[in-house]
Amino acid sequence: MAVHRPEPAPPTAPADTPPLPVSAGPHPTGYREMGYVFAAVGALAFSTKAVVIKLAYEETIDPETLLALRMAFAMPFYLVIGALSVRDHRREDRPLPNWRQIAGAAAVGLLGYWFASYMDFLGLVYITAQFERLILFTYPMFVVIFGALFFKQPIRAHTVAGIAISYAGLAAIFGEKLTSLGSDVVLGATFVLLAAIAFALYQLVAKPLIQVIGPRLFTCIAMSGAAAGAFIQFFLTQPASALIVSPLMIGYAIMLAVGATVLPSFFLNAALHRISAQANATIGTLSPVMTIVLAVLILGETLTTVDVIGTALVLAGVGWFTFADQRAKRDGTS
Repeated sequence: MAVHRPEPAPPTAPADTPPLPVSAGPHPTGYREMGYVFAAVGALAFSTKAVVIKLAYEETIDPETLLALRMAFAMPFYLVIGALSVRDHRREDRPLPNWRQIAGAAAVGLLGYWFASYMDFLGLVYITAQFERLILFTYPMFVVIFGALFFKQPIRAHTVAGIAISYAGLAAIFGEKLTSLGSDVVLGATFVLLAAIAFALYQLVAKPLIQVIGPRLFTCIAMSGAAAGAFIQFFLTQPASALIVSPLMIGYAIMLAVGATVLPSFFLNAALHRISAQANATIGTLSPVMTIVLAVLILGETLTTVDVIGTALVLAGVGWFTFADQRAKRDGTS
């Protein structure tokens, strides 16, 4: 998902250190700038997810099995990196997270990397990779809305304007897809919208835990929680024999696990440790553009005039409200 920052990926970030208060001293040179680099790499890696999923569906596989395979191939990376992170904490005499923090990180992982992922996988059964990525891309707006509802963050005029512009673009594309794809597009869009909402909530609740636990260890705990959810779901709904798949399907699962899960999850959480969720979302504009390019080149999806106009409106809306929000903070009016 995924879908960008929010939305909440393994080069290890040097930021896996105990959180320091702002007044504790300046960060190393380039610390914040590397956050933007991590966010960009994570966004580009996430952009491949929808395309690989659509390729896998062409080989006939259900979402539950594909999600379980994705997590099965991803988990060895998280277990090894998590063990190394625990070792480093002990060597440097840094405190490890307590059980409450571990449970919180695992629960957040269930929300952002199991539930959101599963909704996204279901949605891609019914809609194109391009449309899926554009719907997911609106999650930063839900970050703002939920921030106002649950964290007492104000909603300003530029936020309302950005939401209106973006959803005008989605409405245009939705109307065209409804004509060509029928009622399935409603179901698919609903699933992906739920994924965007879940990932927005993940972005809001993950950041405090990342600051306490550190991005590397947090990611391993969160993804372990998500994997547990995916495995339980699979064994409750599918026979174990469903995991016996073709070599091609295994290749797709590995691509999802490493290129579209492990790498971007660490990059995203490392970025969240350095820059704001809003800044992360701005850089996420790379993701839908790359997905559209890949969907046209690899999947053979068509790109109509309405798609181009709608995409431009979505990007403009998200870009506008994020830029205006950053300017308001610089001017001290936030």
